[in-house]
Amino acid sequence: MKEHINHLYQEGYLSDIDIHFAKFITGLSKNDDPDIFLAAALASNATGNGDVYFDLASVAEKPLLMGLEDEGTVKWPKLSGWLQKIRKSPVVGSPGDYRPLILDKKNRLYLYRYWDYEKKLSESIINRSGEDFRDLDVTLLNDGLKRLFPQSTDNDFNWQMVAAYIAAFKRFCIVSGGPGTGKTFTMAKILALLLELSGKERLKILLAAPTGKAATRIAESINDAKKTLNSSPDIIEAIPSEAHTIHRMLKTIPGSPYFHHNHENPLDADVVVVDEASMIDLALMSKLLWAVPFDARLILIGDKDQLASVETGFVLGDICDRDNVHAFSGYFCKKFVEVTKQKIDLPVKEHKDKPGLYDCMVVLEKNYRFTGSSGIGELSRAVNRGETDKVLCLMKNNHDQMFWKEISQPNDLSHFLAERVIKGYSDYLNTEDPYRALELFKKFKILCAVKIGSIGVNAVNRLAEQVLIREGLIEPDGSSSNPWYKGRPVLITRNDYSLKLFNGDMGITMPAPDSNSKDLYVYFLGDSGELRWFLPYRLPEHETVYAMTVHKSQGSEFDNVLLILPERDYPVLTRELFYTGITRARKTVSIWATEDVLKTTISRKIERTSGLKDALWG
Repeated sequence: MKEHINHLYQEGYLSDIDIHFAKFITGLSKNDDPDIFLAAALASNATGNGDVYFDLASVAEKPLLMGLEDEGTVKWPKLSGWLQKIRKSPVVGSPGDYRPLILDKKNRLYLYRYWDYEKKLSESIINRSGEDFRDLDVTLLNDGLKRLFPQSTDNDFNWQMVAAYIAAFKRFCIVSGGPGTGKTFTMAKILALLLELSGKERLKILLAAPTGKAATRIAESINDAKKTLNSSPDIIEAIPSEAHTIHRMLKTIPGSPYFHHNHENPLDADVVVVDEASMIDLALMSKLLWAVPFDARLILIGDKDQLASVETGFVLGDICDRDNVHAFSGYFCKKFVEVTKQKIDLPVKEHKDKPGLYDCMVVLEKNYRFTGSSGIGELSRAVNRGETDKVLCLMKNNHDQMFWKEISQPNDLSHFLAERVIKGYSDYLNTEDPYRALELFKKFKILCAVKIGSIGVNAVNRLAEQVLIREGLIEPDGSSSNPWYKGRPVLITRNDYSLKLFNGDMGITMPAPDSNSKDLYVYFLGDSGELRWFLPYRLPEHETVYAMTVHKSQGSEFDNVLLILPERDYPVLTRELFYTGITRARKTVSIWATEDVLKTTISRKIERTSGLKDALWG
């Protein structure tokens, strides 16, 4: 077996970390059993791939080295014997034990810390979802709901009002919906309502998001919404105008995976609002919930159909049970009618008997950006449903909002890209005003599924620079290793709290306006829309960003998007990635991909092993 484990490593199935961890575990157990070594390596490998545990039954007795000469003769261990060995090992425990590895009754092998994260998170959600605020002024609540969420002229049922109702009564609330469904605008109204209900005792409200860019965006959206709120000036003034990253809110302990704020030292807050929740991994979500006081409200905002976090888990999708539609409980519906005098009309067969997590969630579906006739809106809905034929039909018709071109060779990409790059980036490169340049730069963006390869971000960025050099729009110094030139767009890839520059922030390199100096600065927009500029050498880690990955684009929006998929299949190509990419566009989206790659992408969903969904939904 040892030589086959080594073969798995050489084939890239197991990483260096997996091997080192397995050696550590077998050393602890003082038993150099290759079956224990293999189990430990697989548990480590699972978390590296985004899974929370490794399902031993999924591979037992199947060919070990798929696609290789000896695949028919060498198999994974027999399950019964493998489980017997693992359970007898002193480094493996059952749920509730404190051991490096945890094996549950469903043959799921966890690293202890991920089992612990999952357990604490599920328990916290279940406990919070079962508790209501019972001393609310119902008359004041009803007045606030009617004033802040008036009946629309088209008489559509107002699901934003339901979200506000849930946030008022529940300690835990999730507001999900795609781009353009008004999630953050709804959030501003919810905060106004909660402040009104609190009376003279002003609530302590914290706004947060997983990244600095997302934190800036929710702050901007809330501030824009405050200008239109039908509330008194003192209420509007009390709504916070600043948001933080989750890490900054919880206060990172340098050199440690832990935070200052935790279960023993909770946040000083009455309401915690977290945007872009789909980007939060299992570990961070668990730590977040344990740091929010139990008697506070926690409101998560996000799109359950978007890409999962880069790290472990598919947390928002699991919490929302994304593949199923749940009715509210009969108790919830009855109470809602009593308070609002409106009936919830749900197209679900039956309501649940008792209150539960399903009473804490609302999905906003009415799209204020993509109407029913919108090409992007219709395409995104078809992608979410996995309707491959409809997706292809919509794209082949080349609606005025979307365009499809089959690109299968790097030469094709180079040929067609020049026109789009020149058209998309000429305006910002021809202005001398940094503020104007930043505004124009947001009108167009190239998104790629992968970083490497001939149709990945790195190659596309090089092509874009070559095109712009030929056109005379940029002038890098070819005789120098200095990467800086007027017009170079950069993407920050590491947070720098001292400079208030965060992962995902985009800036433009330019000389100071109205200056004869050739010194270059990198300009960014601040939280309030003001210009901020830095000398290039002061920036944290960064990269050129004519093109960026779909993952990096989460939380961003652009007028026009060019989405480029690779010429061959990659595991990263999923329905969620495609959906996330096309919904970054406000006006038009162009998709360059082969039909075969498109079909594969739409048919593949992100499937990550996790016990969270089972724990929450049974």
